[in-house]
Amino acid sequence: MLRFMRNKILIPGIIIVVLGIFFSFRYGSNNDVVPEEEKKTILQTVVGILNEAHYAPRDINDAFSKKVFDKTLESLDYDKKFFLAEDISQLSVYEKELDDQIKTNSLAFFDAVNNLFVQRVDEAEKYYKSQLDQAFTFSKEDSIQLNGEQLEWAANEQELASRWHKNLKYRVLSKYVDLKETQEKKLKDSANYKAKTPAELEEEARKSVAKGQERYFKRLKKLNDNDRFALYVNSITGAEDPHTNYLMPDDKKRFDEMMSGSFYGIGAQLQQQEDGNVKITAIITGSPSWKQGKLRVEDVITQVAQGDEMPVDVEGFDIEDVVKMIRGPKDTEVRLTVKHADGSNETISILRGKVDIEDTFAKSAIIKNDDKKIGYIYLPEFYADFNGQNGGRRSGTDVANEVIKLMEEKVDGIVLDLRNNGGGSLTDVVDMVGIFIGTGPVVQVRGSGNQTITLKSKNKAPLYTGPLTVMVNGGSASASEILAAALQDYGRAVIVGSNTFGKGTVQKLVTLDPFVNGALRNQIIQAFNKAKGGEAEYDGIGSLKLTIQKFYRINGGSTQLKGVTPDILLPDAYDKLENIGEGKESSALPWDKISSVDYSLWNARHALPDLRVLKSKSQERVNNNPTFDIIAQTSERLKERQDNYVVPLSEKAFVAKQKESEAINKKLEDIEASGDPILVTNLKSDLSRINIDTASKSKNETWLKALKKDVYIAESTNILNDWINADKRILRMSTVEN
Repeated sequence: MLRFMRNKILIPGIIIVVLGIFFSFRYGSNNDVVPEEEKKTILQTVVGILNEAHYAPRDINDAFSKKVFDKTLESLDYDKKFFLAEDISQLSVYEKELDDQIKTNSLAFFDAVNNLFVQRVDEAEKYYKSQLDQAFTFSKEDSIQLNGEQLEWAANEQELASRWHKNLKYRVLSKYVDLKETQEKKLKDSANYKAKTPAELEEEARKSVAKGQERYFKRLKKLNDNDRFALYVNSITGAEDPHTNYLMPDDKKRFDEMMSGSFYGIGAQLQQQEDGNVKITAIITGSPSWKQGKLRVEDVITQVAQGDEMPVDVEGFDIEDVVKMIRGPKDTEVRLTVKHADGSNETISILRGKVDIEDTFAKSAIIKNDDKKIGYIYLPEFYADFNGQNGGRRSGTDVANEVIKLMEEKVDGIVLDLRNNGGGSLTDVVDMVGIFIGTGPVVQVRGSGNQTITLKSKNKAPLYTGPLTVMVNGGSASASEILAAALQDYGRAVIVGSNTFGKGTVQKLVTLDPFVNGALRNQIIQAFNKAKGGEAEYDGIGSLKLTIQKFYRINGGSTQLKGVTPDILLPDAYDKLENIGEGKESSALPWDKISSVDYSLWNARHALPDLRVLKSKSQERVNNNPTFDIIAQTSERLKERQDNYVVPLSEKAFVAKQKESEAINKKLEDIEASGDPILVTNLKSDLSRINIDTASKSKNETWLKALKKDVYIAESTNILNDWINADKRILRMSTVEN
């Protein structure tokens, strides 16, 4: 989920030359190309780049081999539903041999584990088909462990069948309880509703789970050798560090779309239903679908056609495949045959166009706190349309514009919300820090040869000099951590929330094809064309998202692993979990420290007041806030579940466990409903855009409603208010002294 930095972070030219020589030499003697040879080409290219260009390449030894071995098995069968203990014993001969196989470009382990996995998937199909033919009873005291790491490999087929039985029973029980609750509501709402018996509900639940399992195995079988090979290659890259990944060509395209916040499509959000159908769940305002006007929410897509071509029946297709068929080049036609909610069918022709995903972009609001006007800016990611023509949307520019609009509203302070912001463009984070500090160093970036560069903001003067708080949490990573760390080091802002993710490394996307010998590449293309019959365009052997550099704060400390510790900590439901953040990965690069750079503390009129005072006042409010008390209880409950994620399989105990969770959630809702919501309004300059139609109005109202109930935003504005009041006291004291 985490983004990586692309602009300004380049692999030094000398490395490119070295790699080019390395691969031309290694691949010069290849002759015939077969699919296996293409895999070997990918493996050899990836490993060569890792050794020559990774920030801190690891020794490929027995310890590395074991990591790759474990990661491969975990990726294929985390829940331990396919492999048997005897399979693992059989495969264990490779546990300390993979380093040698990687060096010699051998695919022996991959072939062995791949063939065995395909066999076990075929065999496992019988479990769901046979076991879902018989009714389950939910009176027996039994339980299931849902944490795969806590399970041992099944000793034999009988034990594996028992594991499948529990898993299927759990799924049926969950569905059965949902159906019972739905029926109870219908009975209350309608005197004419004919109730189903428990046996009928159980049968309905089993049939629903059976359809889901059928689709699950269908998706498993759609995975081909190339997909599983990509998984194996990613076990190797993942043993280097968590953020180095191999991307197949289609993955690269999706990555570019995700980074740009825009794509060419029709602007309809899709969702796969339990029956396998793909339904329209939203129409994006201003999109081609919105402009065309015929496609409706709740429509079910039955067929997709490209222009005048024959339509393809998409019933039972995975949603990913339907999305691929709908997206395409700008101004090309896609024809959707849909079934409307009223049962009628219609074929709708839509020209694809650029769809800007509004939820990706920065937006702001005004929060009233006592007599203060607080500006609030929400930034979900540091986006940048790297491939955009005529200047695509950039987060740095957008945030600057939001700041200007807030200043025009004469706000007393600004809250910048970076919660769950996984990062993005490095250029934009440097520019964004400049909005608040003007000229100055922002971050140090160190390469594999210990060459360190300092990236500086080039803004001649800060755009905004008033009080500022930055909200972060465990989902704030990479670029978010750079911004929070820089503003913290300068003493420019109060950082509020929970400890950040700890991703302090830089990645660069490297296309593999340029490193492949020209003659070999031509042979691969010829083999591809022969296999595809010329029906598909060859788009390469993929790319490598490669860790090449590391971030350091201007004070010298790395943001890697430790992240950024807020000035004021707030309770967080996830702060006790061990599988959150960079530290959960055994291959994460370590924290370290280098020399600091020259920088001056922020010394403007609105310099930070005594943090001890702000902390004390915040802690007093948190202690008296029942919502934060519930959050602390939730944190304990989540930690308990992580340590022992066992779910009862008797209906009575299962429902009781659900009720317990629902009671805590209900209590939280009641507290929110009874409390005083914060007052949030839109900016005057945004009203014309928001009021364009009812859909846009509704979306905006939903957003504002969520802000009003957000206890973290409320406390962040309270902290900012304390700062503003401290400023006023200082100003009054200064006036008296003069």
